[in-house]
Amino acid sequence: MPTPAEYLTQHDARIHDELFDFLRIPSVSARGEHKPDVARAAEWLRANMERAGLTTSVHETAGHPIVLGEWRGAGSTAPTILVYGHYDVQPAEPLELWHSPPFEPTIRDGNIYARGSVDDKGQLFLHVKAIEAHLATRGTLPCNVILLAEGEEEVGSANLTPFVSAHAERLKCDGVVISDSAMFAPGQPSLLSSLRGIAYFQIDLEGPTSDLHSGSYGGAVVNPAMALARILATFHDADGHIAIPGFYDAVQSWDDSTRAQIRALPFDEEHFRAETGADKLGGESGYSVLERIWTRPTCEVNGLLSGYTGEGAKTVLPSKAMAKVSCRLVPDQTPEAIGALIEAHIRRVAPPGVRVTVRLLQGGMPWRGDLRGPLFEAGRTAMQAAFGRAPVITGEGGSIPVVHDFKQVLGAPVLLMGFGLPGENAHAPNEWMSDENFIKGMQAASAFWDAMRP
Repeated sequence: MPTPAEYLTQHDARIHDELFDFLRIPSVSARGEHKPDVARAAEWLRANMERAGLTTSVHETAGHPIVLGEWRGAGSTAPTILVYGHYDVQPAEPLELWHSPPFEPTIRDGNIYARGSVDDKGQLFLHVKAIEAHLATRGTLPCNVILLAEGEEEVGSANLTPFVSAHAERLKCDGVVISDSAMFAPGQPSLLSSLRGIAYFQIDLEGPTSDLHSGSYGGAVVNPAMALARILATFHDADGHIAIPGFYDAVQSWDDSTRAQIRALPFDEEHFRAETGADKLGGESGYSVLERIWTRPTCEVNGLLSGYTGEGAKTVLPSKAMAKVSCRLVPDQTPEAIGALIEAHIRRVAPPGVRVTVRLLQGGMPWRGDLRGPLFEAGRTAMQAAFGRAPVITGEGGSIPVVHDFKQVLGAPVLLMGFGLPGENAHAPNEWMSDENFIKGMQAASAFWDAMRP
C-alpha cells in the first residue's frame, strides 16, 4: 500500500484533471447571471469531497450555498480540525487583458493560469486531495475533520458567520486551518501571523438636479466632482499619514522585536516596485514597505465616477459624483468605528452646496494570531517536510474576515498556511498559481495530518 505522499504522486494527472474541471466553472459570486454557475461549483465540490471519503452536505443560504464535508472516524476523544476555503471567484474582467481564457485553465512556465487558480479553488482543492490520500491509503486520519467551503468570500461572506453561529455545536473544533494566502517567496514557506481587516465605503455627492452646461453655470454652482476631489484630498497629509481625526486611536503598536524581524526578511523593495509597474513607491513615512502592508492601516480610493467620461468633449457640470473607498484595518480598529470617523470627517470638510451620503458596504475585522501550541507546530512541521526548509512568520495586507469570526464564535485557534506567491494576480487578469506549489501544497497538507498525530 502506498503512503499518502506516494498516492498523491501516483494520481497527479487525475488530480490535475479534476482541478482543471473545477476551475472551468465560472463561479463568480458577485454577478447574478453566474448564480447557477456558483451552485454548480458547490455541487461539483460536494461530489468530489464525497468521492474523497467525506460525508457531505450542501446548505442553502440567503446567498450562495455552503458545502460541508465531515469525517468523524477518529472518535470522540480525538481532536477535531476544521479546514476552511471558498469556491467562489472574482469577476474576470477586463477579459481582453487575459493571455488565455480565464475559465480555460492552462499551464505556462510552470504556473496554472485561470481565475480562481490560487484564490481559492487551487488552495482549497489541495486539502481535499490530501484528505483523500490518507483515507485511500490508510483508511483513517489522526483527527476528526470538518471541511467547510463557502461561495461568498469574494462578496463579504455575509451568510457564513450566521451559519457558523447556528451550527456552532456541529462545527466545534480544536483548530481551524486556512490556505488562502501567499508564501513570502518562491521556495520559502510561510505561516501568517496577522491579517488586516476592511471597511469599504461608498461616498455619494449630489448637487444640481441634473448635469448643467459648464459655460452657463460653471463658477456659480458647486461642482460635485470638484467637491469630492477636495474631500478625498483631506484624507492624507504630505507624509502619507491618514489625516482623519481619531483614525489611529485604536491601533495596537507592534513591538520593536517584531518590527526588527520584519525588516530582517530578505525583501527587495526595488523588485516589488518593478512588479507593480509603478515609477515610485509611496505610503506612510517612517515604516518599511512590509510594515506598511502588514502592520499599518490604510485609506485608499478604489473608484471614482462623475460627469462625462466618453470620447471627445462634452462641457457639463456634473450633478453627481461618487467614490468607492476602502480602509484596511489593524487590531484593535473596527469597521463600525472607522465608518463613524470617516463620515464625521467628510461632513466636517464637505463644502456647502452638495448633499453627501456615506454608506459602509462591507466590513471585516483584523486578526493577529497566537503562534504557539500543537496547531502551529503541526503547520510548521508540515511546511518543513514539503519544502525542505523552515517557514518564516509573515503578515498579510489583505483581509479574510471569517478568520476573526472563527476565533470568536468557535473559540478555536487559526492556522494560516498559504501556498500562493507574490505577484499571482489574484484579483486581476492572468491569475496564476505555481504548479510546484500546488503539488507541494498537497504534500504539506498531507504531512499536516501526520504532524497532528498524538
